[in-house]
Amino acid sequence: MTDERTSHPPTYSRVSLAQMMHSTSANLLGNVHGGDIMKLADSTAGAAAQRHSGGPAVTAALDEMAFLEPVHVGDIVRTTAQFTWAGRSSMEIGVRIEAEPWSDASGQPLHVGSAYFVFVAVDEHGHSREIPGIEPQTSDEVRRLREAEIRRAHRLAVKQEIDQGRKGD
Repeated sequence: MTDERTSHPPTYSRVSLAQMMHSTSANLLGNVHGGDIMKLADSTAGAAAQRHSGGPAVTAALDEMAFLEPVHVGDIVRTTAQFTWAGRSSMEIGVRIEAEPWSDASGQPLHVGSAYFVFVAVDEHGHSREIPGIEPQTSDEVRRLREAEIRRAHRLAVKQEIDQGRKGD
């Protein structure tokens, strides 16, 4: 995707954050509460959004989040965010969530979840502002861009259907 704006490869703003999960994050089953993992994923995506856009960006939507495995108290959770799509002012960022027991020195992380966040870059007045595009470099990045465009089209179609339905109320 090349346009008149400056473009960056999706890896330009890749960010990873890690955190050890404590008992204060436990849910009623004794695992880490999904909301705590979502917060860490959102923070990681936000850092990538700010890096790519060169300034503040706010979460507009959590398009999808899949929890694949439970995370346990004491696990080290690492989130890695990378751009999948960039529009004029909005952007989609995929986040991969991995966990490993703190006592496991083998370093074999377990993929425990994935999420797709939509952010909007904002100026000092809270208005949207233009951001650089992205230019995929690998076949995986091209695939991720195509999948992000499908998710965006779905979001817009759902919004349009809801808006049309509310006009009839």
